[in-house]
Amino acid sequence: MRKKELALIVIERLKKEYPSSDCTLDYDDAWKLLVSVRLAAQCTDARVNEIVPLLYRKYPTIDDLANADAADVEAIVRPCGLGKSKAKDIVACMKMLRDVYNSKVPATMEELLALPGVGRKSANLILGDVFGQPAIVTDTHAIRLSNRIGLVDNEKDPTKVEMALRKIIPPDEGNDLCHRLVDHGRAICTARTAPYCDKCCLEDVCKKRI
Repeated sequence: MRKKELALIVIERLKKEYPSSDCTLDYDDAWKLLVSVRLAAQCTDARVNEIVPLLYRKYPTIDDLANADAADVEAIVRPCGLGKSKAKDIVACMKMLRDVYNSKVPATMEELLALPGVGRKSANLILGDVFGQPAIVTDTHAIRLSNRIGLVDNEKDPTKVEMALRKIIPPDEGNDLCHRLVDHGRAICTARTAPYCDKCCLEDVCKKRI
């Protein structure tokens, strides 16, 4: 089976299995998703969702965070890990949004990547979830499952996985598929235990590269 054929099967089956998959980071504004994505590095989304209300209680706007002392931000976000670097990036990112983009989150990959602390994974999430643009978010679940299923071949580099998936996944399906891969990776195709292949909707087409 060709990879494009496999990709279409995976897309349709995961749609049925996880019809309501969405970003698990809580946010009500694009800039807040930028903050949460930075905090989510090497941290669970659930923990980030617990911390950001405390952050926004003290710093409710882009301008407030742009003017904040990074050390004060670090004191709040420390439970997410890597507090010093994350706080520094968040403050710098908010300054750039305010000073360069008139407090609006930009809508192109190039502009997003120019923001402090924003990599391709974060930029793709913003482009897909906020702006509805074609996006492939290669987090750990997407990378693990793409290799196991056989959508990519022994490739762990996030950018290379992204580019390989872009070749076989219809542009309007990529963002939702990546959210569904997260849900499937948490529920069935797990990392810390043996995957539950007997319960998997992809069992008959998966390459089972475990």
